Amino acid sequence: MTESQFVPDIVSASKLYTDVWQRRDESDNLRQAYDVETVKEEKRLEVEAELRVHVDTLMQEELDNLQMAVERDKGKKGKKGGKSGKKGKKSKKGKKNAKKGKKKGEKDLTPDRTPESLFKELVAEGVIVDYPRVRLHDYVGEYSYLGTTLRQANIEPMPSMSDVRRVITEYTILPLGSQAVHEKAPHVKSVLLVGPEGVGKRMLVNAMCTETGATLFDLTPENICGKYPGKKGLEMLLHLVYKVGKLYAPSVIYMQNAEKTFLKKIPKTDLSDPKRLKKDLPRLIKKLSQEDRILLVGTSQLPFDSDVKALTAVYQKVILLPRPDYASRYVLWRSLIQQYGGRLTPAFDLSSLAKVSDGYTPGHIKMAVTQVLSERRAAQQHKKPLVTAEFVAPLARIDPIYREEEEAFKSWYSKTPMGKKREKATSGETDETETKGKSGKDKKKGKK
Repeated sequence: MTESQFVPDIVSASKLYTDVWQRRDESDNLRQAYDVETVKEEKRLEVEAELRVHVDTLMQEELDNLQMAVERDKGKKGKKGGKSGKKGKKSKKGKKNAKKGKKKGEKDLTPDRTPESLFKELVAEGVIVDYPRVRLHDYVGEYSYLGTTLRQANIEPMPSMSDVRRVITEYTILPLGSQAVHEKAPHVKSVLLVGPEGVGKRMLVNAMCTETGATLFDLTPENICGKYPGKKGLEMLLHLVYKVGKLYAPSVIYMQNAEKTFLKKIPKTDLSDPKRLKKDLPRLIKKLSQEDRILLVGTSQLPFDSDVKALTAVYQKVILLPRPDYASRYVLWRSLIQQYGGRLTPAFDLSSLAKVSDGYTPGHIKMAVTQVLSERRAAQQHKKPLVTAEFVAPLARIDPIYREEEEAFKSWYSKTPMGKKREKATSGETDETETKGKSGKDKKKGKK
């Protein structure tokens, strides 16, 4: 495993602390006023650097004058002319290379327009959209404490909701929110959120945008249907998205039902032309450089219908969103009931409710809570406390996510490049443990 690029910064910061601040007594400095000597030392280095530039230029001028005087005395004007001729040839070559570079660069389709006018156009067309303000901690869920136990039994567990929060933070929020992190961290250009309906895919997209203050571009096939028609129109759309996304960074390009772009067969009833971006989307991804704080985020609840190879070629990271386990459901019920004005008494059996709601997604649980806790029911709580059975009836009218559907997502994920890497890593770990076990047994036999 390669060393993280953040390690040198952490080491230098730690060294600075131990050399300067560790043994310094700051008990009298309650207001945390600046240290005069430290500021003088820093400014002295800046002044020295500025003076060195001026001194170097003066010394260079003096050296050039001396060289010209020596050449004048020796009468080496012919050689001087030869040198200038060579320089002229070099400059011509430099011009040719510059022209070649200009040809390779992308042509700006809107050179005379202001960023404000481009932004207004995309807002008017509904490409730049507003989003509800949602924090990442609103995606409530617990850590899976049984994960290690399941792995020891050679069963690969589904990721927990806590794992999803961590991965979303590392892949999306930190690189988008900080230019320094974006430049040093591994460059993630695109992320695909996969999971059944109601697991919180769109909520996580809104959380990314809220936490980073990002501009949200909606390139969902249904949203751009009929807008910027034709090949040139599509070229203009992607140019505007890329240009405005760079100017108003950080930016998130969102695609709902991302699998539709890579469907093997398009249904006749679908009139949104989902394959419109199939060729141009990979080009847009290639264009994103390490300096561009632009991220493509797709969501999908039917990834098995698409061409896996084409889909994973565009989306660099695939994040599988799980159904909540018992611990997450317990926390979810408690959080949502309290959020919508419910009061939990000691008689309220939250544990049984979490057990009964196995297979239901956070969206289903939220739907049940909003149906029960109307304004009238919330006002009656002091006379008639909440009972667990009230929340069971709304759940019974909703179809849960069955184990077979979850297994279908897991089997699809195992076919993706990330899934294959994970499978290799886990099989490597099991092989190592088996070989260690065998070698231990052989040693014991030898001793006997």
